[in-house]
Formats: sequence, structure tokens, C-alpha cells
Amino acid sequence: MLGERPFSVPAGILAPSVGEEATPAHDVLGWLRAGGSLAVLAGFAYLLLLAWVYHHQERLIFRPAPLPATHRFALADVYEVAIPVAGATLSALHLRLPNPRGLIFFLHGNSGNAADWLRSTDFYRAANYDLLLLDYRGYGKSGGRIESEEQLRADVRAAWQAIAPAYAGRRMVIYGRSLGTALAAGLAAEVQPDLTILVSPYCSMRQLMRQHHPLLPPALLRYPLATCADAAGIDGPLLLVHGERDSLIPIAHSEQLAAVAPHARLLRVADAAHADVHEFPAYGSELMRALQALPANPSEEGE
Repeated sequence: MLGERPFSVPAGILAPSVGEEATPAHDVLGWLRAGGSLAVLAGFAYLLLLAWVYHHQERLIFRPAPLPATHRFALADVYEVAIPVAGATLSALHLRLPNPRGLIFFLHGNSGNAADWLRSTDFYRAANYDLLLLDYRGYGKSGGRIESEEQLRADVRAAWQAIAPAYAGRRMVIYGRSLGTALAAGLAAEVQPDLTILVSPYCSMRQLMRQHHPLLPPALLRYPLATCADAAGIDGPLLLVHGERDSLIPIAHSEQLAAVAPHARLLRVADAAHADVHEFPAYGSELMRALQALPANPSEEGE
């Protein structure tokens, strides 16, 4: 048709070659049954994996480093604070300066403990801000274990309520890093601090799950941690800081946050990745600028 040459079927592909016997039908059926059995086993293994992830996902999300009860923190002017919560007692580090401008309420990332996250108080002294750095359940000297997002958010709220009254009339700053950014955004939307700082934030844990584990259904996740949804409710200034080379949480997450938060500003740190963004000079200088830009306390205005 249309001048085409007849198509000859090559031997051995669609037809047996000369001298080759056709595969018996019962052998074909055997292979089909074996393939079906393998598919069933693979499907069963996948369901077992989903069940394990659903019930044990805390092991994948949270990487606590416990400390013995006898551990002592050795930084000057830093005191350990015990915060009672439902079924446990949380440990927090509290830097107390003589006459601070206010408080930075610090929610750290998913690994380590407060001792890892607070190696020096120089920045806070230079800014003249006190610090409250909370260890989640199972981290550092905090008791209990994380069991749900609701519990985690309730613990953060309890820690805030335990410390905030002491700073009435002073500047209040909520800071979140990596995992802690969702918790910080949620608390900030509730209490409306003078400034919210989110470093290496994610729009939601479900979005991160789709990026890093595309074969797992997002509905499996019991910790959606929707930072973008909470950030939209923050009325005050919001500073976003993100490394441009962050492959764990790409900077597109901060770009999404900047698009939904009404008063957000994004600092893009060139050459910074996820874990080293705080080592770049632009990080410290921008945080200091944002803190010093806050209105003075009433006591300072009268001086």
C-alpha cells in the first residue's frame, strides 16, 4: 500500500526459526503464574513497608540525641529550665542577660540536642536578647517521646506560656530552624510576636515527602507540619533565610512561603547548603539588622 514493501517477520521474534520448536502452552502458563506470585509478594511487601512507615515514622523524622540526667551545661549566664507538660518534663536552656531588649524563643532542627545547638552566646549578647532554647521530648534531658504533631505543638505552646510572661513589654522573637520552622510558624500565627525568623524552612512535610520519597503516598504522613498554611496567618514581619545550595530543603520552599506570608522577606544565602547556612556572614548580619530594627522597649524610649 502506498508503494510500501511487504514486511517480512524475522524468525525468532514473532515466529520460531527453522528447526526451533514453539514453547509449550503449559510452560507459558507456568511463567505467568510465577510472575503473578512475584507481583503478589511485591505488593504484600509494599503494604508491609507502608504499615511500618505509618506506625514508626517518628524514627524517620526525629533524630534525638539524649543526654544523661547528670549532664551539666557550662555556658555563662545559661540556666537549665524544667517545663512540665502532659506526661513528661521538657528541658530548655535559658540565657539571662542583665537588661535584655527581649527574648528569642528558639525551636531547633530534627537532630541533636540543645547542647549541640547552643555552642556560643556571643551573638545573643551582641544583640542584647535573652534566649530560650527548647529540647523536644526525647531530646537532650527532656523526658517522654514524640507521639503526634498535636502533642508536639502543645509542648511548644506550653514552653512559650511558661516563659513569655516574664518578658511582657519587651520584644518577642520566635525563631525556627529546619524541622522547627513549622512549629515556629504555627506558634507565631497564634501569639503574633514582634518578629518571626524561619531558617531553611519547608512549605509542608508532605511536599518534602513527595520530593524525597515519591513512591510513598503523602496521606501516610501523620506529621503534615504545614508551614505555608501557618505562615499566611503571621501578621508581623517574617524573615526567611535559605541557602541557595540546599538540596535537603530546596530554596523553592522559602519562595513559596514568601508568596503566601503578607510581610515576608527572603534572604538568599549564596553558596550555603542546609546545615552550614549559619556560618555565612550574611546570615548573622541580616539577623542582627532585623533584631535591631524592632521598635525600642518602652523602658528604652524613656532613657
